Amino acid sequence: MPIKKQHKEFRPIDMGSGWETPPGYPTGFKQKILAGRLDEENQTGTRTRLLRIEPGTYTTNPFIHDFWEEVYLLSGDLIVGNDENGRGGQLFEPNTYACRPPGVWHGPFKSENGCLLLEIHYYDESS
Repeated sequence: MPIKKQHKEFRPIDMGSGWETPPGYPTGFKQKILAGRLDEENQTGTRTRLLRIEPGTYTTNPFIHDFWEEVYLLSGDLIVGNDENGRGGQLFEPNTYACRPPGVWHGPFKSENGCLLLEIHYYDESS
């Protein structure tokens, strides 16, 4: 049975607490789950999260996953495609968006000054 999100009306989001490092990410990457749950083992569900990248933090390898991902850069700078030492890549600024189907390699990622992303992850329940 698919995992659904709860009904949630407008409410304040505590931006000062409740952040955690997602599995497989460096310490300077922090997520805050806003709604839903993604069950990667059973390939079901959906989640909406905030992902914060602290200044100067970067990943060293590209990512791939088996779910859809939509990403909106809310604030700060995001560099995509840096090398394993954090150099190079393409700079993106706020109000940029990506939509990735399952199985697409992306990253690595870096932020010089820090950034905040809104991400929506979900499995295609019809397949």
